[in-house]
Formats: sequence, structure tokens, C-alpha cells
Amino acid sequence: MNLNELISLKYIIASVVYSVLGIVILVAAFWIIEKITPENLYKEILEKHNIALAIVCAAFIIAVAIIVSSSIHG
Repeated sequence: MNLNELISLKYIIASVVYSVLGIVILVAAFWIIEKITPENLYKEILEKHNIALAIVCAAFIIAVAIIVSSSIHG
């Protein structure tokens, strides 16, 4: 293996680690929101078909994903 292959491998490993870390943070943030809200979000969205709540949850996930990606990439 030459130096270029090692550098590429280093960046690939870093990308995978940061991706997993970002997903873990995103899931943890959603779990915290799930616990502090009075209703069960999963039940409201899937069983009662609450479209407004689904849009709010999607916006929350997008916002947290943007924050996590910005903090990881500096």
C-alpha cells in the first residue's frame, strides 16, 4: 500500500465513523423528544394518521441532521 491509498482509507474510515456518530445522535435526540412529549408520536402518526405531527417530526429530524452535520464538518 502506498501513501495515497492510506490517506484514502483514513478518509473513508473517518466518514463511516462520523456517519454512525451522527445517526446515533439523531436517534438519541428523537428518543428524548419522544419521551418529553405527552403523546406517543409513533402511535399518533401511524395509527391516528396525524399528518401535522408527521410534518413536525420530519422538520425536527431534518433540523437535527443539519446541526449534527455542521458540527461534525466544522
